[in-house]
Amino acid sequence: MEEPTFESDLIHSIMKRIWTLRTLERENVATNDALDSEVAAGSSKKNRTTSANASALKLTCELLRVFVTEAVQRAIAIAETEGDSQIEATHLESILPQLLLDF
Repeated sequence: MEEPTFESDLIHSIMKRIWTLRTLERENVATNDALDSEVAAGSSKKNRTTSANASALKLTCELLRVFVTEAVQRAIAIAETEGDSQIEATHLESILPQLLLDF
């Protein structure tokens, strides 16, 4: 049986949103820089669309699944040592620095 994972369409939508926001930020910075300098309008890089193929999306979904699973397991361990029966935000906060270093 395959373990549940994130929907690749959802991850792709999130990635597209981030790429769009970053493109808009770069364009805004480039526009401001062009106004401040004497750079010709046609000398900037071409605007290219960013995309991800199916394998990259599948791998990203798997990485997120493993990351979230590990975060929950570590938070459970902290909650149990503190005698709690539920994971709370403080448990996640305590494991997050080491988890980010491990990934």
